[in-house]
Amino acid sequence: MNERIAQYRTRLTQFWSQMGKKQKIWLGASLAAIVLTIVLLTVVFSRTEYEIAFQNLDSTDAAAIMNALDGSGIPYQLGDNGKSISVPSKVASRVKVDIGSQGLVQNGSIGFDAFNTSSTQFGTTENEFNVKYLNALNGEVQQLLNAMQGVQSSKVLINLPKESVFLSPEDEEQASASIMLQFMAGYRPSQQEVDGYYNLVKTAVPKLAIADITISSPQGELTYSEAGAVAAGSTSAADTQFKIKRKYESELKKDIQEFLSLIVGEDNVVIQVSSTMNFDAKRTEETLYRPLENNNNNGVVRSEEINSNTATGSNATPGGVTGTGETDVPGYEAGSAGDSTSESNSTVRNYEIDTINNSIVSSPFVLKDLNISIGIEAAELNEEGSREAILNYLTGIVRAQLADSGQDVNDDALVARKVALISRTFAASADANQGAGLSMPWIIGLGAAALAIIGGLVYVIMRRRKRQEIEEAIPEEPAKVEYPTLDLESTGNENQARKNLETLAKRKPEEFVNLLRTWLVDE
Repeated sequence: MNERIAQYRTRLTQFWSQMGKKQKIWLGASLAAIVLTIVLLTVVFSRTEYEIAFQNLDSTDAAAIMNALDGSGIPYQLGDNGKSISVPSKVASRVKVDIGSQGLVQNGSIGFDAFNTSSTQFGTTENEFNVKYLNALNGEVQQLLNAMQGVQSSKVLINLPKESVFLSPEDEEQASASIMLQFMAGYRPSQQEVDGYYNLVKTAVPKLAIADITISSPQGELTYSEAGAVAAGSTSAADTQFKIKRKYESELKKDIQEFLSLIVGEDNVVIQVSSTMNFDAKRTEETLYRPLENNNNNGVVRSEEINSNTATGSNATPGGVTGTGETDVPGYEAGSAGDSTSESNSTVRNYEIDTINNSIVSSPFVLKDLNISIGIEAAELNEEGSREAILNYLTGIVRAQLADSGQDVNDDALVARKVALISRTFAASADANQGAGLSMPWIIGLGAAALAIIGGLVYVIMRRRKRQEIEEAIPEEPAKVEYPTLDLESTGNENQARKNLETLAKRKPEEFVNLLRTWLVDE
């Protein structure tokens, strides 16, 4: 075994000694890269990915969750100074369901769940029940507020009055509530939302008036506005009206832009649209009555009553000779008897006519006024005919849009004042022309040439490197060294030869050493 290991070691040593310097560097770098890759892959695939499962926790909820995770043997990590807990991503969903089902996350409030368990096996005293009920009420209100948008946490303190049979409803104390809200970073509640907080607390706590509620935040006290709903509605309506106005103007501008860009070019036209709208809501109720057509301007006979009476009898009428007797009235004519006949006819006829009930609701808005201003590049608007055609197009748009505005859209002078066509040289045109310089085909050609040059340079460099590698792989033959010679016979004496050798050794030591080697080889 040891001999085999020694053989492998010898082979490796020989292989290493036969390698060149660059080959050794490349081999070492490759081995280091492989080892580093293996280490990184091992760390990446063996590392546990954590996911935030719970955040914005108070200390009580965090401790309860930690105890539950420790009991289940699930690893976790604390973050945000203990306010958030992260668990492995593989079990994050299961942990959320388990912890939620246990009711451990309560944001510091228990609510009416506290009554699910009795404090003692013998029942609850009145004082204990009152304290538990008050804490539960505080918790329920706190949970309601925490569910509101933008509320990060809350603290609720409610005081309920003591009931007494000796006090009248006017003399009884009223409930009160003190609330501290912590909002998320950068969130500012609107007045409508603040009024919602007040109304939520008012309806959740019995015998609690708005005046007895105090809601504060780290930025200051939040006040209730009696006209909050109206103000909020007005603000919301104003925002809606502004959005409608902007959308109408942008859509009209887009339509004009699409039409004119095909004529003068997209970059050669600037459009400005200004409108005025009336958002007054109108509702009209109409009740119309009309007779039937082709019925002599009458309706349908609904009921008819005809009465006819005829009477015949005797009737005594004054007449005769004036009485002259003792019992007669002087000057009074005596009556004479006669027959009489009377007849009466009456007809009552009721007609049914059409009744039309109309409930008319006007549109959400009515366009009152419209102005369109357009700027076109001077080079694109040289012909008077083109200018006239564009003006006619714009005036037609204005007439169509102001048809229900109540203005006289047939008045040419009125409509002409609402359209402005400006022909000028754009300020950015000169810079754009200078920056453009070359057309797109030239730019594409130059880009292709640059890519070709870069590709050629890369090819030449790679070819040179390959040639150098091939040359380095071929073993070089030792070059024949031509050693300098020194003719000692030509010198006159030994002193002169010695001086020449010393001079050669001082000035050219390498040649002097080669000369000595030559002498030794010759001997």
